Amino acid sequence: MLNSPGESLKERESFEKIQSYFKKSKEKKTSGFLNKILGNNNLGDIIFERLTLLFAVLVFSLVIFMGWEMYSHSVLSIKQFGLNFLVNSTWDPAITQVFGALPMIFGTIVSSLIGLIIAVPLGLSVAVFLSELAPAWLEKPLSFLTELLAGIPSVIYGLWGIFVLVPWLRDVVEPFLQNEFPNSPFFQGAPYGYGMLAAGLILSIMVLPIISSISRDILKSVPDAQREAAYALGATRWEVTKIVLSNARSGLLGAIMLGFGRAIGETMAVTMVIGNRAGISASLFDPSYTMASVLANEFTEATTDLYLNALIELALVLFIITILINMLAHLLVWSTERKWK
Repeated sequence: MLNSPGESLKERESFEKIQSYFKKSKEKKTSGFLNKILGNNNLGDIIFERLTLLFAVLVFSLVIFMGWEMYSHSVLSIKQFGLNFLVNSTWDPAITQVFGALPMIFGTIVSSLIGLIIAVPLGLSVAVFLSELAPAWLEKPLSFLTELLAGIPSVIYGLWGIFVLVPWLRDVVEPFLQNEFPNSPFFQGAPYGYGMLAAGLILSIMVLPIISSISRDILKSVPDAQREAAYALGATRWEVTKIVLSNARSGLLGAIMLGFGRAIGETMAVTMVIGNRAGISASLFDPSYTMASVLANEFTEATTDLYLNALIELALVLFIITILINMLAHLLVWSTERKWK
């Protein structure tokens, strides 16, 4: 007697249940060990997570390793000079073998501040125009051209400084400043063109795209609801811009600090125009030194262990300063972005 369609369906379902049971039992036997280790997680997800964690730890370890290597290779100088290394203004590798980093720290900070004094107003103005005023068809090409400055190699800036900026400063700007401000201590000395002023101008051009691009992103992170509410209350475009700048001030400060960190670490362009002389002077016309330019000029000339250790200690000081400035800058930028998310 033939089975009815209903009975055939029941038999098929029973067979599928039995088959499924044996299949699950087999999977439990073969993967029981992995299940105990992985739990409910997928093996591929765990491998991906651990691999990316490893890369992150490697990057952090690389920074620690670099710092340790510089410290271990500057122990001789640290023991010889101690904290006096930071406040001593004598740098004499030839005769007395006395090394002090104060002239280089002075030159690094002053040249970077000159660059910021020039670049900050320009960078913020560009950022405000691109984020608040520029039409859509103009914003993207101007943003691209501004950020293109960051991709130019520093040696190109240095060559431009030697052949264009230095002659212009020597023949036009520095004589003009001396005639207009004859009693100012900042504009004394022979107008050679090479010096602190040239280094500051070069740095202002190099940090301009960093400040402007990050500031533009910070301003764009301010919600449009803030602007619309201000317009609804009858505010003008200038008043709305002031409100946006006020809300983004900590992020803008972070962008400026990032530019400052970039200026402090710049080497080749500054080395080519700053004059490279270890000294402290109020005049912007006088040659000077930065920590990076000393390393670029004198590292291959270090003939004694103490000289080499002093240079590496100088690199360690620059390393620590740069990391601290960049950490502070990223915290400021992060605080603004987090505020509006």
